[in-house]
Order: sequence, then C-alpha cells, then structure tokens
Amino acid sequence: MPPANVTRFHNAPTAPITTGTISIMSPAESSEGTVLEYGTYTAAVRRELQRIGYTELASGAEDSEYVARISVQTSRLSADGSRSPVSVGVGGSTGSYGSGIGVGIGINLSGKPKDKIATELSVRISRRADNQAIWEGRSWIEAKAGSPGSQPALAASKLAEALFKDFPGESGTTITVP
Repeated sequence: MPPANVTRFHNAPTAPITTGTISIMSPAESSEGTVLEYGTYTAAVRRELQRIGYTELASGAEDSEYVARISVQTSRLSADGSRSPVSVGVGGSTGSYGSGIGVGIGINLSGKPKDKIATELSVRISRRADNQAIWEGRSWIEAKAGSPGSQPALAASKLAEALFKDFPGESGTTITVP
C-alpha cells in the first residue's frame, strides 16, 4: 500500500472536541456500483469513529449530537511521457592512441507505464444543533491501476485509518502516514 497524505482542520485548542452520538451521511448516488463503493468507505469511517469514541445512530437519525458527512472522489491519472521502447546512442572519440566509434542500442522491456488511481476520502463532523463544523479532514493516496492500493476495500481502510490516526491531529498540517 502506498502512504496516505492527510490534512485536518479543527479548533480543538480553543474548543475541545467531545465525542457523543453521531449519524453518518454519504451522498446518494444513482449507480449501484457507486453506492456499493461508498458503502465500503462508510464502513471504514464507521469503524474509525467507533474506535475514537463516537456512538453511531441510524443514518439520518434526527437526534444524534453530531453528523459526519463523507465524500469520496476517485480519478484516473494517465501515465504521461510515454517513450519509444527502443533507443539508439552513437558515440565516438579520438585520442593520441587511436580513434573509435561505438553504437549502443537500448531496449526497454518493462512495457507501458500503468495509469494511477487517485482516491480522496473527506469527512466533516459537525454539531447537529447549529451545523457548526467541529472537525474536518481529507486523506488521499495514489496507486498504480490494478495494484492492491487501487482496490476500494483496501483503499477505504487505509484512508480512514490514516485520517483518524491520533484524532483530532494537528490542524492545518499535511502529514504522510505510511
């Protein structure tokens, strides 16, 4: 798994963050595949919220103290800068003991570089009473297409764990979590 980058924002030094009951909201999507994928990220965030002391009420419950809003964005980064797999180099030299010429041929057998999948998980926790944000953060990774880090189940766990590591974390600083 590649390392995750994490940025968090909060006012914990002036207004300490307390835990309590929370409802998790994620955007409704039209395609079933996307809904299932969001379910994977929601489950990972749920585990981390429970680990740090929140008690979840049913999604959309009107009597929770807090609301966690989850957003996930996934994009494909194409492998730019493709080169020809064959390169030719020519060189020559002259000197007091003779002269020479050389030709070198290089063949790249590694194939075309793979695209990367960039995944970002964002969570915003706000008080239900006044809709005031008390904590928000985002974590993101880039992984080669087809690698374990590009799979939603593994990416969701990695991103959620990194996001809530040492909760609430240092505000306004981006860290890398291996």
